[in-house]
Amino acid sequence: MVSARAAHGPHRERAPVVFTSVLMIEQPLSSPDVEFVTTLHGDDEVSFVVLMQPRGDQDRLLRAIDDVALGELTDAAKEGEVPEGEDAAPPARRALDHSLEVLRQAGCEAVGHLVEEHPLDQLTAVAREAGADEVIVLTAPHYVEEFFHRDWASRARHKVGVPVLKLYAHSE
Repeated sequence: MVSARAAHGPHRERAPVVFTSVLMIEQPLSSPDVEFVTTLHGDDEVSFVVLMQPRGDQDRLLRAIDDVALGELTDAAKEGEVPEGEDAAPPARRALDHSLEVLRQAGCEAVGHLVEEHPLDQLTAVAREAGADEVIVLTAPHYVEEFFHRDWASRARHKVGVPVLKLYAHSE
């Protein structure tokens, strides 16, 4: 009887697998976030397309409720001090640039875009265009939206056509 290894020739090294992940974020990636997303697939290479979601003023009430639910009353009181709407684009661009840089420093390919149209439409288009293997939504907890399944990850699962992973971002 011939062993499976002998039947297929000498041991061959596995060709490297490159996972393409669309990573949707709403704040700059922290060091723990980078380590987490870059090691999800073990030693396989990961290429990222990062979508940075600028803060929208329509979400102010939900963010304040989440802050209160988390016991972060000072954050709830400061909701009006953070740039939103059109004013949120410059800080979002800096957060995106930072996130791309730290992913590249970790040895990954990374490109990115600010979300400028409806987030789910842009997420779906980018996932298709990039041939994404998965979507990772990395955000702070949004308890109200999550309870009603109106958060980005829950909504994306029904639209993008690839697995969607919801992760909570770390703060530094």
